[in-house]
Amino acid sequence: MDKVDKYQQIIQEVLTEYSQIKPANGEIEVIPIFNSEANIYQIIHLGWDNRHRIYGCTVHIDIKDDKVWIQNDNTEVGIANELVDRGIPKQDIVIGYQAPYLRHFTDYAVG
Repeated sequence: MDKVDKYQQIIQEVLTEYSQIKPANGEIEVIPIFNSEANIYQIIHLGWDNRHRIYGCTVHIDIKDDKVWIQNDNTEVGIANELVDRGIPKQDIVIGYQAPYLRHFTDYAVG
């Protein structure tokens, strides 16, 4: 299994597990979206909490140039930590929502 295939598998496993966690309030679907051809992976929350519409991307991960780019992360633990625990090295993870000039202060790749 090559590196990208391994990363795809790990990302899909982690996001599938996250999609099983249902919000305590409201009638909200947690939808995993996987596009393995374009290497785009997301979790979307969709529904209603009382009279309030809920819609948003909780997690967005891309694979670009053999690196895992975390574009959005609204998890408590931090999706990067989950990916590292599953075997993706920090030097192959870019915190894409972090400003480029600050990325070198992290333990992760800069881009």
